[in-house]
Amino acid sequence: MKPFSVKEIRLCVNGQLIQGSDEFMVNDMIYHITKMEPNKLIFLRQKSRIDWEKIAQSVPCVVVTDSLYAELELIENYTIIKVQDIEQAFWKFVDFYRDQFSIPVVSVTGTNGKTTTKDMIRHILSFDRIVTGTKHSANSRTHHLTYLLSIEKDTDAAVFESAVGEPGDVLLASRYYKPTIGIITNIGVYHLDGCKTPEAYLQAKAEMVQAVGSKGTLIVNADDENTKKIGLKEFQGKVLTFGVNNHADFQATKIQYGDNGMHFELTLKKRNLFSYTFKEKYSIFVPGYGQHQVLNALAAFVAVHEMGIDISVAAKRIQSFHNLRAHLECNIGMGGCIILDDTWSSTPGSLKAAFETLNGISRGKKRIALIGDIKRLGNFSLDFHRQTGDMIAENGVDVLITVGSMAVEIAKQAELKGLHGKVYSFPNIHGVELLLEKILDENSILLIKSSSTNDAIVNLKSKLKLRMTD
Repeated sequence: MKPFSVKEIRLCVNGQLIQGSDEFMVNDMIYHITKMEPNKLIFLRQKSRIDWEKIAQSVPCVVVTDSLYAELELIENYTIIKVQDIEQAFWKFVDFYRDQFSIPVVSVTGTNGKTTTKDMIRHILSFDRIVTGTKHSANSRTHHLTYLLSIEKDTDAAVFESAVGEPGDVLLASRYYKPTIGIITNIGVYHLDGCKTPEAYLQAKAEMVQAVGSKGTLIVNADDENTKKIGLKEFQGKVLTFGVNNHADFQATKIQYGDNGMHFELTLKKRNLFSYTFKEKYSIFVPGYGQHQVLNALAAFVAVHEMGIDISVAAKRIQSFHNLRAHLECNIGMGGCIILDDTWSSTPGSLKAAFETLNGISRGKKRIALIGDIKRLGNFSLDFHRQTGDMIAENGVDVLITVGSMAVEIAKQAELKGLHGKVYSFPNIHGVELLLEKILDENSILLIKSSSTNDAIVNLKSKLKLRMTD
């Protein structure tokens, strides 16, 4: 965080200095009292069960409050700023801090691919710019303040994820970050426990349009059917598209699987001063398998190009990108098989991408898929598990193994739709390892698809990888 004096903070929030000095400097602001330390600032938005002892142990510090609690009078060597309304004061300071910086800020949302896209953008920019942003996929609302304050006077750009757990989450994130560029990678189905319906989930992702505003740039997937349902006729900002199957400003063709990544040709549509459209073509290699990885790279190229990075430069830089752990990560495992580890998260859309990738890299090997329950689908869980079974029957697999009370519906539907491969369903992980010992060999490739919260499948995956030196 850029340091501020108490006086600067007090004037920003229109507060009254009750105790302490205007000259005292704070070097950070914290969201929770549990993180309180000396020289930090906290807005006391919590109204009950306040840990006064933690505050007392953190002096000297600065507390902004709209209530003068009796417990405060017992604490020495700290600063109190009294305000009329703590929530208004908090957001005044958030706005004040964000407005200190005139830099490009990218906000990425989408059902799948947002973490990879965010990391690709950050990787490309980091060669010659100081970039801050979301760490890994830690994107919950409690992180927003910390990430905002990671923007400092020498920061050149910021790239943040805006996740959706329930309606309003993207707008809440944008209230902190005020993005100049917004990206919607795709809109599938997920978090229906919070959004309740697919339609509400779609609208929650569509909040990115409002988040970017009339002066920003919105980057969308021209191939994604749900994204097309977002009304953009009234949007007054700039819209740029990326895609594979449909015409787009940034379009990939001639897609091929290579060694540890994807080759494709990028066609960039541009307009000159006379509004004539012309095209530039670039040969691209991006680490990581699958057409979805191509789409992630396209979204990243659009964003960095908007920030002044030439595509030829971005193409060189992305070659050294390290794909994320457990995102279709290849390893050698039991019996010399190839393990395709996609156990970071699981949605119907990411399952489809995983099966397409499995077919793309199998090269004649026996295709085996181990799938767990898909979480967070709310009342639509049964429908989407069955739709996943339809998808697997269409894509094909030699052996399908499901684990869990809902995943069994995937297996039933795949068989119903004519899947020719062998199908095994287990209520839990018991018996799966024994089955794999019998069928895995150097001529097989095993896709493991689940959420990282599925401890049983993740632990089994680790055991299978440990056998790579047997």
